[in-house]
Amino acid sequence: MDFRGPGRELAFCLAGLPFALVNPVVFVVVAAAVGGRGDPSAVHIVAAAGCAGLLVVLLVWTGAARWLGAVQRRLAARLLRVRVAEPGHRAGWRVIAYQVVKLPLGLFELYAVYFWVGGVVNLSYPLVWGAFRNHPPGAAMSPMPVYTPFGMFGEGTFQVATLAGTFAAAAAGAAMLLAAPWVTRAVTSADAWLIRALLGPGRLAQRVHDLELSRAAAVDDSAALLRRLERDLHDGAQIRLATLAMNLGMAREKLDNSDVVAARELVDAALRGAKEALGELRGLVRGIHPPVLDNGLADALASLVADRAIPVELTVGIPVRPTPAIETIAYFCAAELLANAAKHSFANTVAVRAAGHRDVLLLSVDDDGLGGADPARGTGLSGLAQRVAVVDGRLTIASPPGGPTKITVELPLRA
Repeated sequence: MDFRGPGRELAFCLAGLPFALVNPVVFVVVAAAVGGRGDPSAVHIVAAAGCAGLLVVLLVWTGAARWLGAVQRRLAARLLRVRVAEPGHRAGWRVIAYQVVKLPLGLFELYAVYFWVGGVVNLSYPLVWGAFRNHPPGAAMSPMPVYTPFGMFGEGTFQVATLAGTFAAAAAGAAMLLAAPWVTRAVTSADAWLIRALLGPGRLAQRVHDLELSRAAAVDDSAALLRRLERDLHDGAQIRLATLAMNLGMAREKLDNSDVVAARELVDAALRGAKEALGELRGLVRGIHPPVLDNGLADALASLVADRAIPVELTVGIPVRPTPAIETIAYFCAAELLANAAKHSFANTVAVRAAGHRDVLLLSVDDDGLGGADPARGTGLSGLAQRVAVVDGRLTIASPPGGPTKITVELPLRA
């Protein structure tokens, strides 16, 4: 287990405990107890509730609630690696709702912290006994408390009054430390779910945000494609066609001067240039929409894996044909992932699987290479993720260091 994860989750529990007290319920209880001087009546409780309501309104009206929500989101992003977008209007009231629910959840987070602290204390008892309990034989000493998941036990239940007992306490402490990461993970996962639900944008707002990002990605992708086509046409086919026209003009001049040999050489050069320009134009067309896709994604993938240096196992089962846009995206994703596997993975075998389930097309590329695929390292994965997101798709990467690597592309059958 990577202990950096449990350490961050423990830090999140500790950092969130003070914020759990910023709570209308806590204010009502404290105000009623103070107003009633330890014996609050119904009048004091109602007055405290009214003051708590006024406090909530002030928190929302002044923007303090939004600031509190922003702090909670930053803590979740830094310590839990949970990144939640900032919500829109009515965010203050949602923060108050989160704070109300945070109070009981904070008690469970305090319980998770208790596992760590109690486990460390129990585990230290043999050392503490040797350092501070080395009294003469027959000396009466009060037993040391032992921490367990059910609380702190002392005299009469589970007591440490001998050196042998300290090792039993140490065993209990070791068990608590082994269980502590799982307890912490459970409560922080619940808190992360609440943060997404209450401190992030609502479903409709999140959907609008995703569509805005997809539209921006589609516009950027189209602009990049147009720039690439313009550059390739300008630097390739356009120059070759200009050279072709110049050679033909010079050949005509040679024919006017009856220099047949020189004219033939110019015509041969023009013919070669025409063939090269035609090849480049065909390559540009294939880059926009491969003609092999006209026969379906299955035939296109078969032609794609046919001439690979690494052996590729292809499995295709698509009962319902996707729309042309989805087939094009799936084809280019498969081509990019196969190129990455050949260039970076040092794999011996690659498996490509395409299957349709209900309204979803699943395309996966697996290899037995070195692993460690990371979109941040410039392997084209970030671009693929953007292209897939344009049609509400999803790219999932499972590539631990040492391998194997499995990259799955999930696309809707209809775009």
